[in-house]
Amino acid sequence: MISIDPKHNSERENYKLLIGTVIPRPIAFVTTQSEEGILNGAPFSYFNIVSSNPPMVSLSIQRPAGRLKDTARNIYNNHQFVVHIVDDENVRKINQTAASLPSAESEIELANLTPVQSENVAVPGVLEAKVRMECKLVQAIPLGGEEEPGSDLFIGEIVQFHIDESIYQEGRIDPRALNAVSRLAGANYATIGEIFEIERPK
Repeated sequence: MISIDPKHNSERENYKLLIGTVIPRPIAFVTTQSEEGILNGAPFSYFNIVSSNPPMVSLSIQRPAGRLKDTARNIYNNHQFVVHIVDDENVRKINQTAASLPSAESEIELANLTPVQSENVAVPGVLEAKVRMECKLVQAIPLGGEEEPGSDLFIGEIVQFHIDESIYQEGRIDPRALNAVSRLAGANYATIGEIFEIERPK
């Protein structure tokens, strides 16, 4: 067994250990809107469920060279965002939105995604996702960094679910029909693969 003290590693070395071991990671495709009205979209795999009462999700966005990404800046400014689940049908388009664009340009337009109006937030979602969740910011926490934060953790309450009829059955989501894609390390992704059951002990 190799034992590694993360304090002796560079940020990049710790990053590689994390993304190579914490797998598979669900991917949130997040849309936000700038103060100028530009619709921003970007994928994030530092993402998960926080609570079901009320329904909340977490999203962590890194600060490259201490700089806020557009998504983080927009959430801080207007406290709203829309989370979409990345699946096998939209992953290639969504991967295009990971390109570094100037703040005045929309990744949604670049990837030829279709904006769709939200019901309870001002930020539009995109039509190409089978699941989208309108979120309002509950808490934002700058994290880490010796001199300045290295990332920002956002907790959002889901105020509206939008679920495609093809994956919805009596209040449950069909995992095969959704076919969500997960993030691994490097340029690697994974699909659901084999599904098996293990009963929880009483």
